[in-house]
Amino acid sequence: MIMTTTPAISISGLSKSFATDGLDFVALQNANLQISPGEFVTLVGASGCGKSTLLRIVAGLEQASAGDVAVDAQPIQGPGIDRAMVFQHYSLYPWLTVLENIKFCRQLRVHRDVSTSADVEAAAGRADALIQLMGLSHVANAYPNQLSGGMQQRVAIARALMARPKILLMDEPFGALDAQTREVMHDLILHVSLLEKTTLLFVTHDVEEAIYLAHRVVLMAPRPGRIEAIHPVPLPDPRDQEMKQSPEFLRLKKDILDGIRATSGMQTQREWLERLGEASGASY
Repeated sequence: MIMTTTPAISISGLSKSFATDGLDFVALQNANLQISPGEFVTLVGASGCGKSTLLRIVAGLEQASAGDVAVDAQPIQGPGIDRAMVFQHYSLYPWLTVLENIKFCRQLRVHRDVSTSADVEAAAGRADALIQLMGLSHVANAYPNQLSGGMQQRVAIARALMARPKILLMDEPFGALDAQTREVMHDLILHVSLLEKTTLLFVTHDVEEAIYLAHRVVLMAPRPGRIEAIHPVPLPDPRDQEMKQSPEFLRLKKDILDGIRATSGMQTQREWLERLGEASGASY
């Protein structure tokens, strides 16, 4: 873990409740987390444990019911260019090419603000650099419907990085991809985070993905949503796919899966079979 006196993200006593049918549903309760600049942190846990809620509050897309969230010691008041978010669904503009999608948000700022030709040239250079970094040069003039899911997500990530955000927030960005493409995207996002020196907060249901990417894995539990445990990842950087077979990796994976089962009321397969056998009179 990268240590610093000023956290990139500081979450203190964070809670969020929603009113449903006249009752308050506690989606998140008293979450506390400090994330250092350049650190990669993943959030895992059963559905309904508040992972996406926490991420959306950090993004400024949801307002907390209680507690504080700060970026570089500045309280979050709403969305900001210091943070960018990537969703599972790519949300690309189908009428724009890859290059135009990546440049879109920057072009809005150019039209809104008084910008010099040097600013415009710098933005164009940034877009070209991101296209090369994400391996999109050969499809720069293609449209989203001409791309695979993995390619579309590369475009979405490049667009999020266009404004050089300090923090990249990712909500299950690889959930819709096949296993082989996911592995490619894992190595790509690790490479990008190293080059861009970006702080990442990443939501996933895939424990193996969470461990491979992160410096720390935050285990969240439901009813109410809360931070149950924080697991440092004892793997060196840079990462490679062979690490997934190491004893340290497999041991941590088991610990986290056991934690998810325990906090969500899930049973192991053996326990489930034994209870099924008791109910039916059979033995397994």
